[in-house]
Amino acid sequence: MALTESSVKPAPRNRTKFFIGGLLIIAAIVYLIFTSTQASAQYFLTVDELNQKGVDVNGREIRVSGAVIGDTIQYDAQNLKLTFEVAHVPGDNAVIEAQGGLAEVLHQAVIDPTRSRIKVEYNGVMPDLLRNEAQAIMTGRMNENGVFVAQELLLKCPTKYEEAVPEQAEGG
Repeated sequence: MALTESSVKPAPRNRTKFFIGGLLIIAAIVYLIFTSTQASAQYFLTVDELNQKGVDVNGREIRVSGAVIGDTIQYDAQNLKLTFEVAHVPGDNAVIEAQGGLAEVLHQAVIDPTRSRIKVEYNGVMPDLLRNEAQAIMTGRMNENGVFVAQELLLKCPTKYEEAVPEQAEGG
């Protein structure tokens, strides 16, 4: 039995189907990667950036950082409702270092009445480190009233750590 030319070479129509099928698979993979990345992405903003964006970020999950203003802390232990305000601190570490370090930047943010601020609401137990001049890093959403409703609240108290370091270094 002799092989004919048509039995050796695949038909051009089959090659086109294979190529289109491959493109569809690649497009589906790219689409899945894009949508899963978009769904899990969080915006990280400073207080200034959050205030500038305004209603554009309402309902979106975002992360924001600011200096806790101690006089504004109110806690309802009965209902586990915590409210406080945070003031703007720069998001760039180089700027923070140039301004004297994190403790100094947080202190200046709290005592400066011209810094932009946002009100924060959090439902849960009041964290031990929540105090004046602590850095609050919060994940949550802005509501229609311009209040940041935090689901996650992380706090840094740089003065506590700065005071502990020299003692550790001397005792070492």
